[in-house]
Amino acid sequence: MSSSPIEGPAVVTGGAGAIGSVLVRELLGRGLEVRVVDNFSSGRRELLPSAPPPGRFRLTTADVRSPEAYYEEVRGARTIWHLAANPDIRLGVADPTVDLEQGTIATFRVLEAARRFDVPRVLFSSSSVVYGLPNVYPTPESYGPLEPQSLYGASKLASEGLCSAYAHCYGLRSYIFRFANIIGPGMGHGILIDLFEKLRKEPARLEVLGDGHQAKSYLRTEDCVGGMILAGERAQDPVNIFNLGTDDRISVREIAEKVVAAHGGRARIEYTGGQRGWVGDIPQQLLAIDRIRSLGWRPSTNSAGAVDRTISELVDSRKVSDGPKSR
Repeated sequence: MSSSPIEGPAVVTGGAGAIGSVLVRELLGRGLEVRVVDNFSSGRRELLPSAPPPGRFRLTTADVRSPEAYYEEVRGARTIWHLAANPDIRLGVADPTVDLEQGTIATFRVLEAARRFDVPRVLFSSSSVVYGLPNVYPTPESYGPLEPQSLYGASKLASEGLCSAYAHCYGLRSYIFRFANIIGPGMGHGILIDLFEKLRKEPARLEVLGDGHQAKSYLRTEDCVGGMILAGERAQDPVNIFNLGTDDRISVREIAEKVVAAHGGRARIEYTGGQRGWVGDIPQQLLAIDRIRSLGWRPSTNSAGAVDRTISELVDSRKVSDGPKSR
């Protein structure tokens, strides 16, 4: 199997986010020069290396929709890892402009910067929500038609189209990664954060959106980053699309029970009802990962293991002391 090592300088948009910061550390660990662009709307400075290697790390505080603010970071770059986006699916329902601006338009600006400065590769973080409500499980990358159920999903799909068009029109190589639910240290939203926050505010009662039968795949952040890097090294088509997830899924009910157990097992779980947790929610998700597996990638744990490890980290970081830690 042919391989083309990831090269630097590497630009990481959204590099102070939960996934971006893990990617930044991994790229630095491989000896690359890394240039982070983040507006810190959701990213956090404390997630970035406190003492990065001298001469191999730069941080620019900028919004990717304003490329003139970060052109110097793109100049001479060999890869752009575009992870900057609105991270909260539900936010786009309340304000329809959010995902258009922070998703589609932002991706266009990044691709234009890549074209202007002849960056040969752009790697884009998409999402499994582009599939909408598929009738095939596990869902392969070839599934269609794609009918997103949320503005977030629509924005990701539109951005995928831009990545494909720029690859074919301008010769840059694009990589599109359709993520399952990515969890790990540093995350600022998602079901685990929501449930921990609810129990912090009301320890005796845990409200869970939906009927609890929603079931999805959960992948650890470090596994996600490993998959992206491996695909970037080994996939050589003009447009490369990969699902990143696990072979199984776990239900919301199971997750809620694990979180309650980590808090001492005393809270009463109450479900709001309905198949969806919110407008635009995808209640069932399971991705086919044969394509990324064929390159030699494997997740380090299944969905339940990823959830257990992340709960344990949250128990430690939030100093939850009235219950046993999940293992």
